[in-house]
Amino acid sequence: MLIDFHTHVFAEQIADRARDALIAGVYREQGADYRRGEQLNFRALSVSALRDSMDRSGVDLSVCLHIATKPHQTAAINAFSAQINADSDGRLISFATLHPADPDWQRTLDEIAAAGFRGIKLHPQFQRFAIDSPEFHRIIKYATELKLLVIFHAGLDIGLPPPVFASPAQIAHLLDDVDGSRLIAAHLGGWRQWDEVEKYLVGTPVLLDTAFVRDFISPEQALRIIRDHGAEKILFGSDSPWEDPADTLAFLQSLGLTEREMAQITHENAARVLGPEP
Repeated sequence: MLIDFHTHVFAEQIADRARDALIAGVYREQGADYRRGEQLNFRALSVSALRDSMDRSGVDLSVCLHIATKPHQTAAINAFSAQINADSDGRLISFATLHPADPDWQRTLDEIAAAGFRGIKLHPQFQRFAIDSPEFHRIIKYATELKLLVIFHAGLDIGLPPPVFASPAQIAHLLDDVDGSRLIAAHLGGWRQWDEVEKYLVGTPVLLDTAFVRDFISPEQALRIIRDHGAEKILFGSDSPWEDPADTLAFLQSLGLTEREMAQITHENAARVLGPEP
C-alpha cells in the first residue's frame, strides 16, 4: 500500500491559473531556464489530474493540502476541502487550512474540528508569518489540543524569496508546550536546510515527510536523517504534482532502507497518525 501524505489540488476552474502562478514564482526565483520549472509546466493541479497520477504511480490514498494566503480565503478553501472529503471514494483525504491573521482563528479551528477534518495545512512562506510567532504558536497549540494534525512547509521555498519563516530551529521552539507528535514538518524537516534538521529536529517527536527532496538532498544525508530520526516518524509525501510519486518512491527505494522501514514510511505511519474514519 502507498499513502501520499503531501499533494496539492485546486478547483477545476482555477487549477490552470494556480499552476501558472506557481510556476511563475519558480521562474522568478530560479531563472527562466530552470529545468524543473519547465517540466512542471505540464502538470495539472485538478482533482481529476491527481487521481490520474495516483493510478499511474500506484498510490492508494492521497492527502490533499491547501493554503489560505489571505484570511478571507479560509471559508471557501475549507468548503472545497470538505467537498473533496464528501465526494471521496476512500482515495482522497483533504485537510483544512486557516491564516494566522484570522481574527476568529479559535472559532475557525473549532469549526474545522467539528467538521471532522483530520488536520490543517499551514505555509509560513506564503503566509509571511514565522512558525514560532505568537500568531502561529497559538493556532498550532490549540489545533493540537483539538487532536488535529498540523502539517506545514518547512525550510526554503523554490518559488518564494527569503527570509525563511519555518527553519528547523524555529520549529524546535514550538516543542516546549506543543505536542510535537501531531506536527508534520514537510520536506524532511526543512527544504535545503537539512544540516539544521540534523541539529535541531532529529530525535524530536516531530514527524517529517519526504516531499520534494529527491533532487536536492544527497542520498547519504537523506538516509542518515531517516535512520537517526526513526523511520516510524517519516511519512511518504511527493508534493504532487511538483514531483511524481513514482519518482519519490524510487528515490526512497534507492537509499537501502529495510523492508520494514519502507513499510513504515510508505503506509504504516500515515495510517497510524490519520487514525480511523471520523
